Amino acid sequence: MSALAALALQSGLPLIRSILQNKLGDANGALAESVLVAIAERAKVKPEDLDALAEADPPKALDAMRAVAEMTPELIALHVKGLEHQNALLMAEQEEGGWKSAWRPAGMWFLLFLWAWQVVILHVLNAIFKIALPPMPWDQLIYFSGLYMGLYMGGHTVKDMVTKFTEARK
Repeated sequence: MSALAALALQSGLPLIRSILQNKLGDANGALAESVLVAIAERAKVKPEDLDALAEADPPKALDAMRAVAEMTPELIALHVKGLEHQNALLMAEQEEGGWKSAWRPAGMWFLLFLWAWQVVILHVLNAIFKIALPPMPWDQLIYFSGLYMGLYMGGHTVKDMVTKFTEARK
C-alpha cells in the first residue's frame, strides 16, 4: 500500500496517508482495513489491487481516496468509540471479580469437560478398565450446552444455532 499512501500524501490527503502507513501491527489495523475497503469499493477494485491501481490509474485511485477522505473523521470517531467501549467493558469485568466474572470461564471449562467425557474419556476408561460406565444422555448434554450458551452468549446465539440446524435437516 506504499504507492497508495504516497499518492495520498502527494494529493494533500495526510489523514488517509497516516492511516494507511500505520495499517500493520498497531491498534489501528481495523481502522486502516475499513479505510482500504472503503477506497476499494469506491474504486471498484479488490483491496489487494489498490496498490496496482494507484500506479496504473492514479486519478481513479485519487477520486476514491477523496470520497473516503470526506467520511474519514466519522470512521475515526466510530473506531475510537468502539475502542473506548471495549476498554470500559474490560475494566468493568475486571472490577467485578469473584463469582460474577468466574462463572463464565468455569462454565466453559466444565462444558468442555462434559463433552470430552462423553466423546473420549468415558470410552477410554471403559476400554482400559474393562468396565461399562454409563454415558450421559445426549439430549441432556445438548440441553445443558444450549442453556449455557443462552445465558452466556445470549438467546440469539441459540436461536441462530437451532435455525441453522433445522434448515440443515430439511
